[in-house]
Amino acid sequence: MTNPTTDWLEQVAAEIAEDPTRIVRHFPAVGRKVGREPLLEDDPQALRGSIDDVARARLVEALIDNVDAATAARVLTDLYRHGDDAERRGVLRGLSAVDADSAVRTADDETTLAKAGIALVNDALRTNDPRLVAAAMGDFSARHLPAVEWRGGVLKCLFMQIPLGAVSALEDRRDAELKVQAQNLADERRAAGRVLSPDLTALINDQPIPA
Repeated sequence: MTNPTTDWLEQVAAEIAEDPTRIVRHFPAVGRKVGREPLLEDDPQALRGSIDDVARARLVEALIDNVDAATAARVLTDLYRHGDDAERRGVLRGLSAVDADSAVRTADDETTLAKAGIALVNDALRTNDPRLVAAAMGDFSARHLPAVEWRGGVLKCLFMQIPLGAVSALEDRRDAELKVQAQNLADERRAAGRVLSPDLTALINDQPIPA
């Protein structure tokens, strides 16, 4: 991001720190202010994130750091429910701040925010929007999503041809059950005469996921 863009973002984050209700006003405008380009040149679909994803995540962090857990959960849920796809991605990526040291006051706070975040992630995983599904499988899900739902998210990525490099902490969380489910998917695809993706092949052969 350019310096003027960074200045704008930090100014808005400071405003939200003083008055968290301002996030509702600024959240929709982020793409126009900072741009919507992918973070990586070799990721034209921005499955690993875009500039506006990062900017909105910064505003979510400012919110979480300055309100109680119940208020944060309510505001984030409203932003997600009433936002467009870009705003929903921003909420999902911003959830990584839920258990940042500066954000978590008590275990109850973390639990309150985590429950709200898990509900939003599961909603995103029910969609057929690849960018939304990829955002849902970020850092927050790596830390908080229960194993059954997390494995389901990985399989959804495979079904939708989303590179598993977009899934945070995959190497840490992959397990024997995921391998079994991946093998079942591979068997179905072979029976249908389809070629296995490098990601699926790596999962069933216990190999590192291609970068």
